[in-house]
Amino acid sequence: MTNRMQFYIDGSWVDPAIKKSIPVVNPATEEAIYDIAVGSKADVDKAVAAARRAFETFSQTSREERVALLEKIIAVYKTRMKDIGAAVSDEMGAPLPMAEKMQAGAGLGHLASTLEVLKNYQFEEPIGSAVVVREPVGVIGMITPWNWPLNQIACKVAPAIAAGCTMVLKPSEYTPSSALIFAEILHEAGVPKGVFNLVNGLGPDVGVAMSEHPGIDMISFTGSTRAGIDVAKRAANTVKRVSQELGGKSPNIILDDADFTKAVTGGVAHMFNNSGQSCNAPSRMIVPQAKIKEIAAIAKAVADKTKAGDPRAEGTTIGPVVNRTQWDKIQSLIQKGIDEGATLVAGGVGLPEGVNKGFYVRPTVFSDVTDEMTIAREEIFGPVLVIMGAKDEADAVKIANDTPYGLAGYVSAGTVERARKVGRQIRAGNVNLNGVPNERTAPFGGYKQSGNGREWGKFGLEEYLEAKAIAGFNAA
Repeated sequence: MTNRMQFYIDGSWVDPAIKKSIPVVNPATEEAIYDIAVGSKADVDKAVAAARRAFETFSQTSREERVALLEKIIAVYKTRMKDIGAAVSDEMGAPLPMAEKMQAGAGLGHLASTLEVLKNYQFEEPIGSAVVVREPVGVIGMITPWNWPLNQIACKVAPAIAAGCTMVLKPSEYTPSSALIFAEILHEAGVPKGVFNLVNGLGPDVGVAMSEHPGIDMISFTGSTRAGIDVAKRAANTVKRVSQELGGKSPNIILDDADFTKAVTGGVAHMFNNSGQSCNAPSRMIVPQAKIKEIAAIAKAVADKTKAGDPRAEGTTIGPVVNRTQWDKIQSLIQKGIDEGATLVAGGVGLPEGVNKGFYVRPTVFSDVTDEMTIAREEIFGPVLVIMGAKDEADAVKIANDTPYGLAGYVSAGTVERARKVGRQIRAGNVNLNGVPNERTAPFGGYKQSGNGREWGKFGLEEYLEAKAIAGFNAA
């Protein structure tokens, strides 16, 4: 039974300093399923103190000790995959098979890839008479989102452990149970007390206390650009390092020599995956203007086959979005698309057919979208695709880059050479060519207002390391 009324601090489950709780709502039923305790600055202070004590010894552990620890975490994690999947499905609405395979699987994947990086990473490098030593940053404050909860927790916690850092995690208040299960996994795996601490809570309370805390050396934040800006401002007074993975409005360029059926079908399915609640979702499909009607018809066929429904029912493609606030925002943006003159190809406002409760959004496709329309500019974070026409390749690149965001980009072309040429011109941290998925050992992160810093692979590990130059170390 997951302990939702306590926090995990200094290797034990402890009561909050002030007894306060909030309900967690199942977005498929709109009903509260249980309450969770929420913390305060006093709880953050307690967790940071534990992490600082633990850092003195954990930062001195050997590579071999940390390899063994990650191996044990992975072994225990594998036994809890179904528990994690069920929690994610109930709390944020992902279809259960997807939650078990992709949501829980993402966390396992980051643990495994970080383990391999740690086994081979060079923590020391001779440069002339000096040696450059890479050492752990210190205590890390981690603030993670609800849309891919275990993906974001694991891709922060795993490299922090690999680096020898200690940490305080504030998971999203909308998806607390999977994070609490993760704490149970680390406890069972024998993570030393104080290395990992978890305090549930709200951004204005726990998030603010972490961002401003002088005992935290670095904040790793994933969430909205608006919240990321606030975290960075609050962190500035203590000159702590801030790594951010924020919003996106990612372009998906489909060139005139691409296989339209394959590229459009794949692009729409990717957009609708996780109910469109992915920061790197290919939300702007940029296509040859002369082919826009043909492409819209293909997109409509995919949308019409996308079934929104009970996350635990067989045949459900997408579940609800996470909460009423998100649903209202998405409905408003769909209506704005209609009002501003975009062509509604599929979906629209209101609940999907056959659904009478839950925060479900109709899988929606707009075409004839122009660059100044609101739905082309704002991150919708729901199953809403916009199709935009481009005069030629150069125009497609121009439209792709005309955004304050720069997290991801996608290109489909008849040849890899042409896809490479266009992909190099997209101003984004991740570009996928011809439907090839992300490489988990390559860096993940954004340009512009999509953030700074990188996660995944050795790049993720290096976010948690400081470089120290010791001159004369190699002197004769």
